[in-house]
Amino acid sequence: MHHHRAEHWVVVSGTARVSKGDEVFLLLENEPTYIPIGVIHALENPRKVNVELIEIQSGRYLGEDRYGR
Repeated sequence: MHHHRAEHWVVVSGTARVSKGDEVFLLLENEPTYIPIGVIHALENPRKVNVELIEIQSGRYLGEDRYGR
């Protein structure tokens, strides 16, 4: 979860399993999803083929240091 930024993900290749709030769903090639500020989310690869995606971040603060990374 991020307090200061939203994210927009687009799968370029492969398949991604996305957890977003109470939802869990698959994103296939060329499919997008939007993660609003404050929503708990996770991304995983359910297959053996690599997943490639584009992540666009927007918000007041885009750094990772506030999350212990």
